[in-house]
Amino acid sequence: MSSFDEYLATVPEPQKAELERIRQVVRRAVPDAEEAMSYGMPAFKCKKRPLLGFRVSKNHLSVFPFSPEAVDAARAALAGFQLSKGTVRFTPNKPIPDSALEQLLRHRLREIEGR
Repeated sequence: MSSFDEYLATVPEPQKAELERIRQVVRRAVPDAEEAMSYGMPAFKCKKRPLLGFRVSKNHLSVFPFSPEAVDAARAALAGFQLSKGTVRFTPNKPIPDSALEQLLRHRLREIEGR
């Protein structure tokens, strides 16, 4: 079992189901992304650089695209969510839409690839 899976094993439902959904969105959008731990949280890496991480907190879940610019680029798609520098907060009752996650991933991937 990977550290990524070990983390998910500690997360209760319905938060775990939401993180698994995000995992599937990332796998579809960036098939060559690797699961890893980064900055102490489960994360995906691409070309050995952090792509997207996530974490469960007491009152919300967070995704971290490791880029304030990625959050700014997807701001319109993330209307109604709590945003801060490089972080999007949400709940299982109000999940981040797949399209908004894909926008975060596309922007971050362009940064990683230097485009």
